[in-house]
Formats: sequence, C-alpha cells, structure tokens
Amino acid sequence: MKVLVVDDHPVVRFGLVGLLSRDFEVVEAANGEESVQLASTVDVVLMDLQLGRGIDGVEATRQIRAMENGPQVVILTTYDSDADIVRAVEAGAIGYLLKDCAPEELARAVRTAATGQTVLSPDIAQRLLGQVRDPAPKLSKREIQILESLAKGLANREIAKELFISQATVKTHLVRIFAKLGVETRTAAVTTAVERKLIRL
Repeated sequence: MKVLVVDDHPVVRFGLVGLLSRDFEVVEAANGEESVQLASTVDVVLMDLQLGRGIDGVEATRQIRAMENGPQVVILTTYDSDADIVRAVEAGAIGYLLKDCAPEELARAVRTAATGQTVLSPDIAQRLLGQVRDPAPKLSKREIQILESLAKGLANREIAKELFISQATVKTHLVRIFAKLGVETRTAAVTTAVERKLIRL
C-alpha cells in the first residue's frame, strides 16, 4: 500500500515518513499543489490542514477527491475546531486524526481508510456524536455577548475592548459561533441568532 504524507513542516514530515515506512511505501509532499500532483499514484493521503502558501489542506482534499478514482484522504492535524472538522468532511475527507494519536492508531487508520471506512480520533468522534444527539449546540454566555456586540455592528477590536479580552480571543469565539450556527459571515450569524431567539435586536 502506498501512502502520501502532506505537511509543510520538514521535521514533522520526516518523522511521519520514518514511522509509516515500517508498514507502507511512503511518498511526501510539502504543500497542497504537490499533493494534488502526486495523489493519483497513492492509495491513501495523510493531509495536514495548514500548508503555508498556496492551497490549504481542505482545498487540496477537495481537488483530490474530485479526481477519477482519487485516493482516500485522512486529515492529520493539530487543529480540532468544529469549523475545521466540518470543512474537511465536506471536502471529502474520510477521516480526521489529531497529531497526538499513537503510532499504531495512525497505521490502523491508514489501512481502514484504504478500505473506504471512516476514521476519526476518539475526541473527534465523541464531539460529532454529541452534535448528532444535540443538533443545536448551545452557545456559551461569552458567545452570546459577542453575538450581541456583532448585532451592534462592532468590529473585533471594539468587541475586545468592550469585553476586556484580546482580539485573538474574539476571533476564536467567532469561529466557534459560526460553526455552531452553521454560518460563514457575521451578518448571517446575527440573523440566525435572532431567528433562533438567542439574541434580540
């Protein structure tokens, strides 16, 4: 079985290639464009999400899965936000693993993905299961506050000042809010929140 490792960090890529070479034939790519070019020669792709310049892991996954008889793609990343998971799955990834997984789990995931079966880290599986059980994720008190600030038309800097938090924290909360509400823009987030009676204008 042939595996393509896609990661823009040379040290990480070197470690993964060394690890997987015990069980598989391994090739490597340092960016999304290279991964698309090499994908037709392998059975499974292990794809990082953030790949520096050029297309990211999600777009590379989308292009690979659009190929005729394209290989299965498993996301292998440190990012585990709901938004990242949803984007990856929608792009066609058959699996989503975190880089802190055990070596044997990674090898098992490659074999499982090659057969067309879904592969998920336990934490990711638990989260997705929770979303199925509770399809309308609850917003935290802080997320509600940020939505109310959005409804006032405040920018991230103004929200950060109003709530005494950093702009980076505001961005993180927005990503989570967008994922929970299933939206992609600030306007859509406010509109959806109002429709669901989470906030009042």
